[in-house]
Amino acid sequence: MKSITVQQLRDREGVPLIDVREEDEFAAGHVPGAVNLPMSRIGDLLDRLPEGPFDVICQVGGRSARVVEALEARGHDATNVEGGTGAWVSAGYAVER
Repeated sequence: MKSITVQQLRDREGVPLIDVREEDEFAAGHVPGAVNLPMSRIGDLLDRLPEGPFDVICQVGGRSARVVEALEARGHDATNVEGGTGAWVSAGYAVER
């Protein structure tokens, strides 16, 4: 499984970011530009995934890692964000609400 740090995520351009946390978690604060596709509903939302490579984030990295593994098995080019939104916030980066 491919993974990146939040520092690498901050510097990436042109790569969509999927946040797999639940809607209330996402609404409380998320990485700017992220799209919310909750893990609990991801099977019903596969048609909303980007065509090319994309990154996947959750709160600490566990849920996103499981989602990345499942999506890779389906042929998607997904990358896990290590440490998740918690690491993003801890690094002092801005969030959207």
